[in-house]
Amino acid sequence: MRKSIFMLMVSFLFALGLFAQKQETRKEVSRPLNLSDSALLDLVQKQTFTYFWDFAHPVSGMARERTNTENYGHETVTTGGTGFGVMGLVVAVERGWVGRDTAARFLRKMVSFLLKADAYHGAFPHWMNGTTGKTIRFSRKDDGADLVETSFLLQGLLVARQYFQQDNPVENELRGKITRIWNDIEWNWFTNGGQEVIYWHWSPNNGWAMNFPIRGFNECLMVYVLAASAPEKYTVSPDVYHNGWVQSSFFNNGKKFYGHTLPLGFDYGGPLFFSQYSFLGLDPRGLKDRYADYWEQNLAHTLINHDYCVDNPKKFKGYGENSWGLSACDTYNGYNAFSPTNDDGTITPTAALSAFPYTPAYSMKALKHYYYDLGDRLWGNFGFRDAFNETHNWFAKSNLAIDQGPIVVMIENYRTGLIWKLFMSSPEIQHGLKRLGFTSPWIK
Repeated sequence: MRKSIFMLMVSFLFALGLFAQKQETRKEVSRPLNLSDSALLDLVQKQTFTYFWDFAHPVSGMARERTNTENYGHETVTTGGTGFGVMGLVVAVERGWVGRDTAARFLRKMVSFLLKADAYHGAFPHWMNGTTGKTIRFSRKDDGADLVETSFLLQGLLVARQYFQQDNPVENELRGKITRIWNDIEWNWFTNGGQEVIYWHWSPNNGWAMNFPIRGFNECLMVYVLAASAPEKYTVSPDVYHNGWVQSSFFNNGKKFYGHTLPLGFDYGGPLFFSQYSFLGLDPRGLKDRYADYWEQNLAHTLINHDYCVDNPKKFKGYGENSWGLSACDTYNGYNAFSPTNDDGTITPTAALSAFPYTPAYSMKALKHYYYDLGDRLWGNFGFRDAFNETHNWFAKSNLAIDQGPIVVMIENYRTGLIWKLFMSSPEIQHGLKRLGFTSPWIK
């Protein structure tokens, strides 16, 4: 009987969520005008964070994959996007939007759920059912561990562990459970039999059939940092970094694009999430190894993307110094990872807004344009909608967890450096970075 009542309550909460989504398209969302720059940043961060608070799954507290749940199911929660949301919750507590004890209890519920959810050698799937914790397959053979998504989740959980350090029963339990999750991930298993590279996927049904070794340079640096930082039982050798991550035809670059020397990666840098997802926690300021200065890398990547949009060689409508930023997002005919070498006229707000630490003046121009000029079509209950394409007169109705989260976090890193400070203060992370040969002002 209690289980039936519980399921009825869950169904009712889902119905409320669906009603809220439908209401989103019917009513005009409040959009105050003539704000100071600081007030505008406050508003954008706070409203974007509501995706991870008001729209969180009611049972697990994890982040739903996206708002247009009719395509993905109301139960589908996302592992990496949840990690981004956890960091956003730390920002929310620090800025007074959510009470500290309320946030700690919310996260305790989430990690308690994760400890019972499906995991494969400690790693989580890309998607899972937010009520049961069972895997929802991402593709036909992607029905097991996703180590990249797991890394983004752990990036957030380690930040939370560093933040919630008070000596009380809730925070003590929260830290302990995060440490249990962290200690259980068998990073060395994902070297696929001891190879000098880390593999993205493993499935109990399909084994290593996805066959995707993680080689750089892209968004996945966090995988290698965490793998090198892990407890001795499950850590990987630095050789896995130097002979795996580094060894690819698209790691070293050194060429100039729009006058900016790009140390690493694809020509023109690739989508902007490459310089954002792993650097929500990793502080690129002064972060160096034998291959690059990562501040120089991320700044050059961002400037190339900005300058390409200003140049606008394909003459798409709406591009310019106030409207720029190519990354992965929804578009008028599906979903794609956009960059200067893969451009169809679609701009996503997360690209420029999550670049605030690198290009604050350019990012502020974009923010004001999106908010004041395009806000009647782009602003919603969860902040900016995912993307727009003015050439096709298309504006997304959707929000995606993995795009919303970096906006909150990277604006905060620009303003206070909070999330960088917390992640880089972790003794395990400092140890792992030293093992890989990194130097940083944070490393003692």
